[in-house]
Amino acid sequence: MATASPASDFAPVAAQAAAPARVRDPRLDFYRGIAMFIILIAHIPNDPWAKWIPARFGFSDATEIFVFCSGMASAIAFGGAFLRKGWWMGTARVAFRIWQVYWAHICLFFFVAMSMAALDQTGLFEKTYISSLNLQHFFNDPAPQMVGLFTLTYVPNYFDILPMYLVVLALMPVFMGLYRIGFWAVAATSIAIWLIAQTGALALPAEPWSEREWFFNPFGWQLLFFTGFAFMRGWIPAPPVSKTLIWAAALFLILSMPFGSWKVFMWINAAAPDLADEIRKVWPVTKEFRDKTEFGLFRYIHFLSLAYLGWVVAGEHGHRLIATGHGVAARVWQFLLTVITKVGQQSLAVFVFSMAAARLIGVGLDLSGRDVASVFAANMIGFAMIIGVAYTAAWFKSQPWKSKK
Repeated sequence: MATASPASDFAPVAAQAAAPARVRDPRLDFYRGIAMFIILIAHIPNDPWAKWIPARFGFSDATEIFVFCSGMASAIAFGGAFLRKGWWMGTARVAFRIWQVYWAHICLFFFVAMSMAALDQTGLFEKTYISSLNLQHFFNDPAPQMVGLFTLTYVPNYFDILPMYLVVLALMPVFMGLYRIGFWAVAATSIAIWLIAQTGALALPAEPWSEREWFFNPFGWQLLFFTGFAFMRGWIPAPPVSKTLIWAAALFLILSMPFGSWKVFMWINAAAPDLADEIRKVWPVTKEFRDKTEFGLFRYIHFLSLAYLGWVVAGEHGHRLIATGHGVAARVWQFLLTVITKVGQQSLAVFVFSMAAARLIGVGLDLSGRDVASVFAANMIGFAMIIGVAYTAAWFKSQPWKSKK
């Protein structure tokens, strides 16, 4: 094998990969926007609507949508930088994003911790909101937990998605370097890391006073992130629209429901107890394959099946997502599409805000009660807030103060 010169190792080489994607695929932002609304519902404490989110009907949930779409978005935002400017500048671009996400994580923690402490200080509530997030260790002994927070050796459960995302982003320069050898090197490395993660050997400690690990092991979840990345970069060809694949994906989603969803299992248990007994026998066998921490195989297959059907439904280039008529229904759909897409485009800002807002919305529900009207109002207020954050973030990113008008 010929040896490249040091200069050529890091020079921009456009021929080594598919041309960078310049235009955002509308399906990417639409589905990521959907995930943002689901994530908000999932994080509002004791929200009855959370009983009906996708996680209650299968192995995968909105986390998979977020990670997969983030991989696709990263291929657009960062992948091209490696090709246009070379490996070092591409790595610098990723490092800057890591810097942004890191401080978003730190600020989110301190805002939520401060909010919970402020609520407890009022003395108006019987329960302690600090303990509801298991933050009493931080407040009882802040010095070591402060060090742990900044070094990511203390990762409270509610604050575990962004640290996982940080590590996955840090792997991107490694995989871009491996792509110089070939896609097989990227795929083999990603699968190998995922397989090792399944053994628990790559688990990361989440707190010093127990054996709890990061809830999302980045070395397991990187497989999904880089699958999305590879699809968007063109390293993996888009799958064909095939009736066989459609039926296979649909059947896997349907047949896996009793094993991936406690809600569906309870329905079966009520309707057919004998069948439920048989499922109960198999359930423990599926535990490792549906594991969320290490990102088990069934979660991967379940999400890919769901993503394939979503890709087919959206149509080529997402044309079915675009309203073409002029009636009321078309205008309503176009409005919803525009709003959901905007939320998806500003996913980091929306995600960080929603994680903080969800706790406060939960407090509102504690005060008002969780009747149908209160729950509806609380969720609608939450939706309105994350939509407002998305449009505000987009406005600031447009830098209107630089406009010549």
